Amino acid sequence: MATVFLKPWNFNLALLYIALLFATKTSAQVPVEIQDNLKQEIFSFQQIELLQDPKEEYTFEQVSSKAFSKKFQASKSSTPQTLALHTTYWFRINIKHNSKAKKHFLLEFFDQTIDYVTAYIPQKDGSYKIKEFGDRYKFRERELSHKNFELSIDNDSDEVQSYYFRVKSSQIADIIIVLRSVDWFISYALNEYFYFGIFYGMILVFSFYNLIMFISMRQRQYLYYVLYNLSVGLFEMSNDGIAYQYLWPNSPDWNQIAFAVALCSTSIFALLFTRSLLFVAAKAPRLNQLILWIIGLRIAIFFYSLLFNQNLFNYKFIEFIPLSVAFFTGIYIYKQGYQPARFFVLGYSFLFVGFTLKLLIMLGFAWLNFGVASYYSLSFCFVMEMVFLSFAIGDKVSILKRKKETVQRQMIRQMAVNAKLKDNLNQELEKQVEARTKEVFHKSVIIEAKNSELLDANDQLKQQAEEISRMNTLLEQDNQELQINVEKVTRDRVMSADVDFEEFSKIYPDKESCNIYLSELKWKDGYSCRKCKNTHFYPGHITCSRRCSKCGYEESVTTYTIFHNTRIPINKAFYMVFLLYTTKGKISSHKLGELLNLRQSTCWTYGSRIKLVMEEKKTKLKKSNKHGWSVLVLD
Repeated sequence: MATVFLKPWNFNLALLYIALLFATKTSAQVPVEIQDNLKQEIFSFQQIELLQDPKEEYTFEQVSSKAFSKKFQASKSSTPQTLALHTTYWFRINIKHNSKAKKHFLLEFFDQTIDYVTAYIPQKDGSYKIKEFGDRYKFRERELSHKNFELSIDNDSDEVQSYYFRVKSSQIADIIIVLRSVDWFISYALNEYFYFGIFYGMILVFSFYNLIMFISMRQRQYLYYVLYNLSVGLFEMSNDGIAYQYLWPNSPDWNQIAFAVALCSTSIFALLFTRSLLFVAAKAPRLNQLILWIIGLRIAIFFYSLLFNQNLFNYKFIEFIPLSVAFFTGIYIYKQGYQPARFFVLGYSFLFVGFTLKLLIMLGFAWLNFGVASYYSLSFCFVMEMVFLSFAIGDKVSILKRKKETVQRQMIRQMAVNAKLKDNLNQELEKQVEARTKEVFHKSVIIEAKNSELLDANDQLKQQAEEISRMNTLLEQDNQELQINVEKVTRDRVMSADVDFEEFSKIYPDKESCNIYLSELKWKDGYSCRKCKNTHFYPGHITCSRRCSKCGYEESVTTYTIFHNTRIPINKAFYMVFLLYTTKGKISSHKLGELLNLRQSTCWTYGSRIKLVMEEKKTKLKKSNKHGWSVLVLD
């Protein structure tokens, strides 16, 4: 089967392929004769014949008949392949048995990725025994617990017998049928698994080392490299059949796509490792975008193949695109002067050459398949790539270490220069501080003398300030007494003499002063709620109003007074009450309108109200003092 990565180096398999390459053609199908000195024999060219059955219409009875014998054609290559996918092929080989041979022999199908194989094994009595095997069956159903397909044969006759094999696979399968003696098979299998252990052990060692580096340094390049190596290892194990034998022997369906999952992971983590190791995002932004697009496209192709057409998994040459991008990126970054890219480019050069060689062989350039070197080229190149990529990582760490050491040396030199500058600066500062200290000392002596003089002056000023304060206190007391007397005289004059509105307004200039006086007059004996008789209150929402703290009843300052609900400005209403009181109601409404600048009708209406109250309270007014006009105010 054509693969991206082939199996690790195996000297027995090398001998097997050397024998394949130098096999000669004969005119008729050549049977393989069993001898005790025969270790193994690969069926190639005229030793193996094939018949294609595209419609799956042939039965074994037809195929094994003489009429169909001429329809079989000898293989034109050393290794026949099932190039038509999902198509049935019949293969025939001839073996000349030897009953005198002491060794036991078996047949081996080297390609363990074949889906279905039906073997028709001839018996001594002329009948055929049927055995079915392939990677579509569970691993435990195999005759021998080995990664390849093994069939034991009976060597109890001396006849030439024909073996038929019906093959059908969803992948291109290499029909490599080998006759081996059992003792040689045991030796070969042990050596093969030993070299597998070395190969996969190298992958695990490299992966474990880089995992430790990732844990200690927290650089994602190590993690991507670990995942890349493990993906390659899983792909190789899937192709070799090792994974089916040891990891998922009871999951044939998963075994059909495991290699595709590993191959997709290999491409993705290879590109991620390239981005991280070579700082592609910073050094080549366009290439970085290209890599991200290819990663996304590769994932999309994988899921499309998984969900809709798993036959697309067989087109492994698509991995040539991510490989080429990674290789080109390494070359570009190296040309930009980034030294760690040199080992990266060298490692990918090996892999690129090996992959190109395999791709050309898959495309039909058979002359490139010139021997063991070409067959194992990709495996060898992968080992070289793994080594050189490790060198690239080490080179990057080494360069970073050298840069760190260079920076440290620069820091040490700069610290020495800074220390010297610090010492010089300290010496200069000490001199300046010493000179400044002497200067400050002399000035402090002068300041101390001045402070002594200032303290004496302050004491004198303090005594004078106390005397002035005492005099200000006396003057303030005199001013307060004088102001009280002036207000008293003014208020008495207003209450006892004829004054005009201008002079009256000096005592009650605005609504606020009238409300304050009215509040003091109304509640001079204390507050008592008219609803619940509570004596505690809070200021109300209206100016000078009071709100009961118990029932919440709010009483304005004009309520229950002669000014309640009047539309006349309250200071003018005050003056009108005063004029009517002092004139005993003899002033006319025309005169009031002239003095207060109000309409005569308004003055007549409100004056009539005042006169009515005066008539009702005339007894109280006769007994009142000179402030008796306030008796009219309260209801």
